[in-house]
Amino acid sequence: MQQAERGFRGKLDAFLNVNNPITVDVSAAGASTYDFSCFGVDAANKLSDDRYMVFYNQLTSPNGEISLNLQQGRALFDVKLAALPGAVKKLVFTVSIDGGGDMSGVSKLKLNICQQGQTVLASELDGSFFSKEKAVIALEIYFKDVWRVSFVGQGFNGGLADLLKYYGGEEESTSSASAQTAAPTPAAAAPPVQAAPPAPAAPPASDGVKVSLEKKLAKAPALVSLAKHVAVSLKKNNLENVVARVGLVLDASGSMNRSYKDGTVQEIVNRILPLAVQFDDDGQLDAWMFADKPIRMDSVNLENYTTVVPPYDGPSGGSSGGGFFSMFSSKPQNPSSMSLKYLHDKVIGYCNEETKVMQEVINEYRGSSMPAYVVFISDGGVSDTAGITRMMIEASQMPIFWQFVGVRGSDYGILERLDDMQGRFIDNASFFALDDFMSVDKTELYNRLLNEFPAWLKAARAKGIIK
Repeated sequence: MQQAERGFRGKLDAFLNVNNPITVDVSAAGASTYDFSCFGVDAANKLSDDRYMVFYNQLTSPNGEISLNLQQGRALFDVKLAALPGAVKKLVFTVSIDGGGDMSGVSKLKLNICQQGQTVLASELDGSFFSKEKAVIALEIYFKDVWRVSFVGQGFNGGLADLLKYYGGEEESTSSASAQTAAPTPAAAAPPVQAAPPAPAAPPASDGVKVSLEKKLAKAPALVSLAKHVAVSLKKNNLENVVARVGLVLDASGSMNRSYKDGTVQEIVNRILPLAVQFDDDGQLDAWMFADKPIRMDSVNLENYTTVVPPYDGPSGGSSGGGFFSMFSSKPQNPSSMSLKYLHDKVIGYCNEETKVMQEVINEYRGSSMPAYVVFISDGGVSDTAGITRMMIEASQMPIFWQFVGVRGSDYGILERLDDMQGRFIDNASFFALDDFMSVDKTELYNRLLNEFPAWLKAARAKGIIK
């Protein structure tokens, strides 16, 4: 293995066989969240075919010449140089920040080129090489009479969207950050070494969902970073073009107090809302809370999502409730206008009665012209086996898919045995439990949330429940 300093250039065939697959291993550690991308550009240093941008939302090029395996803080790009179309003259590997921070905060940026499991070239940088840049052009592999490598390590004054714009692709977001860079002059054009003809230019394949969702979430900047995780799962489950209503049912029984107090319930709202923004043209999340009784919340959207969860006021505190009920009406308004304790004492009680809120959800979506995807949060103590079974059988002929999620609980009862439930027209529900909703990997969360939804959609269409 040879160590390569920043700025190192050399012929690649001095270190490996360019006709065999290689792996570019890029990892970053620091206070930020990092995205890894590979741009396959032409002689003009432009991404003439967007399908040769390989990143978290497009994990492979058209014929597998470049493929990406993402791990926590690390990206493994498997590359077949000999299979690249002649139009691709350079592969540019970049690291960009998702969210806050800049590249001066990176504690370790490692760049390795490997073949047959062995590292042949390695370089390591840290934040001292950078300033306030949001991205780094880390490494280039380019053709100039032969395949060559350059360990660039050059900061870039913009994020992923600006990198894409710089290389001539479709702009991914509304970011106005500058796309100026001090990157090296592109390698000169040279005749292609591959026999394969250049691939025809084609429209972007698969990043349109992510772009659209990012633009929608721009109204709520704190949620924008969730777009990429949603997009990965949508593509994996073939759900990019699904239109559906989305509902969220929140357990508000007394045992959930901790989760309201420490922000877990708010984070649940934060992570489910992007699904509603994606699936529903109105971008509205239907929401209910329940304990002994259910209550319909105001629909959640990008303008009000931070204010819909009732504030926690402690086990013995409380509010007078002056704004919750009108002096001349007994109809409750949005529960977020009152504290959690007042809500417990005066409106919904402290215990959990799942079937009552399930009936409200059924009533809402019974005649819906589109499918409804309902996330039902519970911390356990589920005991009404007969009632829930009856509800699920009734709902199995309706356009409703139920995704039950256990949060910090136990004794989930019938919810853990949904796969064995008999008598349903089609299988209409799934369940998984999390010890800590706050710490679960976001892509993994969306994969689990959406894993069984596609099978239900297929079955529901086959049975005529939905079109």
